[in-house]
Amino acid sequence: MTASFVCRTESWLPVEQLFDRARSIDLHVDSQQASGERAVGGVISGLIGHGQEVTWRARHFGVPLTMTSRITHLDYPRSFTDEQLRGPFKAFRHVHDFAPTATGSVMTDRVEFTAPLGVLGTAVERLVLARYLKRLIIRRGGFLAGRP
Repeated sequence: MTASFVCRTESWLPVEQLFDRARSIDLHVDSQQASGERAVGGVISGLIGHGQEVTWRARHFGVPLTMTSRITHLDYPRSFTDEQLRGPFKAFRHVHDFAPTATGSVMTDRVEFTAPLGVLGTAVERLVLARYLKRLIIRRGGFLAGRP
């Protein structure tokens, strides 16, 4: 994997509730309205589970994209991982970790990805994609945590 980042989101929600909100297809769609992201294949509503897949369609940078991901690890309510099977990235892996806190819970997102197109892709992922994806994950985290 070439590029990576970590985002940490605190929430007043109990860890089990934040965990389920993070694997909710419906809440993911709600959190990504700006890109028109929608589930079009596999699990298209409700909670996604271990070994299950979802295919997303969205528009980013004005370009329509399709990506299929599978939940490759799930340890309720501590962690789950989704990985791209098909899509715009050469590789994409997103680990979601959860822990209880004195005031609710914390979600830590660890994202690793590799853009296609060799050297050109490497330049784009460092100059544009990493920042763009990190902003998406931060906004999504805030939405899931129950923050405006």
